[in-house]
Amino acid sequence: MGIIFYIMGKSASGKDTIYKELVLAYEGVLKKIVPYTTRPIRSGEKEGREYHFTDEAGFEKLKAEGRIIEERSYNTVHGLWRYFTVDDEQLEEMKGDGRYLAIGVLNGFVSLRDYFGSGQVIPLYIDLDDGERLNRALQRERSQAKPRYRELCRRFLADDEDFSPEKLKAAGIERYFENDDLTECIAACREEIDKWI
Repeated sequence: MGIIFYIMGKSASGKDTIYKELVLAYEGVLKKIVPYTTRPIRSGEKEGREYHFTDEAGFEKLKAEGRIIEERSYNTVHGLWRYFTVDDEQLEEMKGDGRYLAIGVLNGFVSLRDYFGSGQVIPLYIDLDDGERLNRALQRERSQAKPRYRELCRRFLADDEDFSPEKLKAAGIERYFENDDLTECIAACREEIDKWI
């Protein structure tokens, strides 16, 4: 059976950096699941690397075809942004013994787990102090050509609800990977992955 290692965490927790490091560490062993989004591409991003970028019409087409596994929508200060995972050619080996690495949010983890089965989706929840997260989020936003500070604040506050202790417990998330030290956090994630491959 295929396995998906699912990295998740609040915004600016370091999950993107950890994901990229794990992609490199397990090149040729773990395949990436690239999610889709309707939000605008950020500076430094590339189509098919962080996301597959589409628009609302593209989302509706995939939904009508019954290919969307999980989706989440955010009414941002810039309009409706969607993030979603598609049952496409990326996931063909889930029926066999494929090993995958994905990144997303708690609801995405739950949807994938329910779609494929709890033994096939392994959670890696990245945690970080809120003060440090806010500092990192501000630094990242300042580097953008058009900083979106209002959206940063909305996301930061929404994370408290989306990743509440009650929701994490209900999703069966028992282990947190603390990102106080990036090297140690990556090592802990690798130790968990190595148990399954």
